[in-house]
Amino acid sequence: MTIQDKPRITVSAHDLAAGQGGICRVARLSVKALADVASVHALAVNDRVSHEIAGVHTVPFKENRLRFIFANGREILGGRRILYDFPGTARAHILGRWLGHGYAVWIHGYEMWERVRPDYIDVAMAADIVLVNSRYTLERTESCTGRIPQARICWLGTEDDLPPPPTPAPEGPPMLLFVGRSDDLFGKGQDLLIDCWPTVVSKVPDARLVFVGGGSELGRLKELAGQSSARGNIDVLGFVPEQAMDRIWRSATVFAMLGRYEGFGLVFTEAMRYSVPVIASIDDASSEINVDGTTGFNVSRSDASGLVDRIVYLISNRDRAAEFGRAGHAHWQEHFRFSRFKARLQKSLSEWL
Repeated sequence: MTIQDKPRITVSAHDLAAGQGGICRVARLSVKALADVASVHALAVNDRVSHEIAGVHTVPFKENRLRFIFANGREILGGRRILYDFPGTARAHILGRWLGHGYAVWIHGYEMWERVRPDYIDVAMAADIVLVNSRYTLERTESCTGRIPQARICWLGTEDDLPPPPTPAPEGPPMLLFVGRSDDLFGKGQDLLIDCWPTVVSKVPDARLVFVGGGSELGRLKELAGQSSARGNIDVLGFVPEQAMDRIWRSATVFAMLGRYEGFGLVFTEAMRYSVPVIASIDDASSEINVDGTTGFNVSRSDASGLVDRIVYLISNRDRAAEFGRAGHAHWQEHFRFSRFKARLQKSLSEWL
């Protein structure tokens, strides 16, 4: 297929710079997954500089929303299909809606079911294709919006298709790892992990709790960790560059994130890629990704003793944790490596493109 023969699509996003959260990661994955079957442009309203993703050079708008709206209009007049990263960005499709020019949009979960905005519902319902990251997200969304016949469930995946090179089992104390932005200390369970850590340490004295990720509440996270009686066993590393994450993942015994807003949980797939067992929540979509009793455990956010029991079980039984990790890695291979996501996305958009 020549460049002239390829369908033309623009991925229009809030952010496309690495490290800006899950919605940004999905936008980056979308650019990469479409780059070999379409002529792809990529616009990012918040980015300050251009980035390169799979040979596509992104166009930054430095938070100038008016220029961004006009740019989307030019893409539409140029005959390009538009894929928006979430309903907030799809509000820029002003000219397209006036002209009757369709578009596709991702929905991720929380923005469509928790204090959902009417304008988000409007742009989602008006889209030609609504890409949904999980069945849980679709069911929760349709409980607010009614049926969305144009919805396509498209599980996400990692940016890598290959597993990390094998290395010897990590040495040193057992480590429970959390990776995620701390914009809300109560939505992903950072507070729950800090609360339970003194009990964990009373049973496994050398156990370490490590937080990785930036966010607006990072200072508050450090404050909560510093107030814990187990503060000597807690590390808050803040933002860690992508190239340094390999070492951290390889040092982890268990990964835990107890969410209540997750529509998918991309970070779980990265843990599985590294053969790290997962402890997740039953209170959002996490249990659709993490298989309880096979790739890890799923526990209620309100079950503090159950959370402690599962953490202690895994960090005290390295062989059992490794067994869960291997099962998680097989689950990643089958469902969540990049080529699996790429095939799902291309299939979901094939007729539309």
